[in-house]
Amino acid sequence: MKKNIRKAGVLLHPTSLPTKYGVGTIGKSAYDFVDKLYKAHVTLWQILPLGPTGFGDSPYAARSTFAGNEILIDLDSLYENELLDVTDLVGKAFSCDRVDYGKAREFKMPLLKKAAERFLKSPSPDYEEFKAEKAWWLDDYALYQVLVDTFNDSRWFCAWPKDLKLRKKSALNKVIKEKSYEIELYKVYQYFFFKQWNALKAYANEKGIEIIGDIPIFVAPDSVDAWTNTKLLKLDENCDQEVSSGVPPDAFSATGQLWGNPLYRWSEHEKSDFSWWVSRVRETLKMCDIVRIDHFRGFAACWEVPADEDTALNGKWVEAPGQKLIDAIKSELGEDLPIIAEDLGVITEDVEALRDNNNLPGMKILQFAFAYNDDGTYDTTNAYLPHNCDYNSVIYTGTHDNNTTRGWYFSLNDRDKDYVRRYLESGDDDVVYKLIKEAIASRCKYAIIPMQDLLYLDSDGRMNVPSTCGTSNWSWLMDQKALDDEHNLDRFCYYIDLYGRYDA
Repeated sequence: MKKNIRKAGVLLHPTSLPTKYGVGTIGKSAYDFVDKLYKAHVTLWQILPLGPTGFGDSPYAARSTFAGNEILIDLDSLYENELLDVTDLVGKAFSCDRVDYGKAREFKMPLLKKAAERFLKSPSPDYEEFKAEKAWWLDDYALYQVLVDTFNDSRWFCAWPKDLKLRKKSALNKVIKEKSYEIELYKVYQYFFFKQWNALKAYANEKGIEIIGDIPIFVAPDSVDAWTNTKLLKLDENCDQEVSSGVPPDAFSATGQLWGNPLYRWSEHEKSDFSWWVSRVRETLKMCDIVRIDHFRGFAACWEVPADEDTALNGKWVEAPGQKLIDAIKSELGEDLPIIAEDLGVITEDVEALRDNNNLPGMKILQFAFAYNDDGTYDTTNAYLPHNCDYNSVIYTGTHDNNTTRGWYFSLNDRDKDYVRRYLESGDDDVVYKLIKEAIASRCKYAIIPMQDLLYLDSDGRMNVPSTCGTSNWSWLMDQKALDDEHNLDRFCYYIDLYGRYDA
């Protein structure tokens, strides 16, 4: 009988790693984190999308679905490769309690430019090979970023000259000729990123640690993906959105949520056998070992809202060819897809069928587990309670969109706290780790715990509050002492070993 492999992991985006320069990177702290996971018998590291972020710094609104975020490039590594001088970095460190994206960019981008200029004087032998391999997306991305710089970070669909907005060939060629050097610099930045990321991933894999990546189902309106693939999106002849993405009204919002992403014109995707989507999944799986697809339910149907609406109230469900899309992905990547289906929110039978018919694990969130029946009794059949979770699932205490477990618990009313304590047979002070224990002890294939929960952080450690904007989102920063502490994952490691989530 085949043994069901069960693994444990930690959710931590690289931007949250300890840093000297305003934002975490894929340099030494990332390697130290891998070592920390290895010693604790953790075999999965889950991250958020790695693309370059725009307004709001959300990883889920990247300016490219294929490029890497330049801000993650490690400057110390560039210095070690003699692309920066010691004077560029010595005495330049600045401390911060949260990620400071603005200050980090202001400091890092001139140094990345200096390193790229020095690199181009004597490029590595594999640079031309890198450009040739990635040209199908890299050329457009580099051009797009130069145009973003040229037009002061304005959005292509509402502020660029019309001939550039509509990608008139003569206008594009003029920019390519006049800005060829600046375009080349952005290609070098991507070379730096992929060189560093691939080395980090190889190091993690050598330690037996797999990377779980993330694909947001929609592209950002302010992205090179939207600018270069207008026929694949529901845009009119002027590249303005006809409809926007969102979710319908529910118990939490009487008017629903209006996300604002352009929606796919699936009929156009079908004409190419979903080649853009196949490329997207393939390229992400080169960077990661497993990938989570955010808002998986959008493969079955999307909530489509007219572009002139101010809320999501007047939207409608529009079916998507999910099985055809997955079949196209399977035809290139194989039957056993290393994909996690984010199946939270409004989940209907067609979504469940799409997930289950393709043997994709869904997600179980323990913070959602403690509900009641209409008569006020405990809902012991809740699908998120650990005793109800099946093997083909990924269980979390919470995700990047949830409060920390400590913050969540202490925000509950007395009745809800009592239910949690009864289920866990726990006092207030140990609820967090008792919930972590339940996740690790469950039958679920993977158990993923946010680093903030392992550090017993309160609401200040929360990564994101959905449907809000502000500097507190995406800005949690791990303390260097927490990374250096050799024992703060001991209890986690004990549970991993006790419940069979590690094969030595």
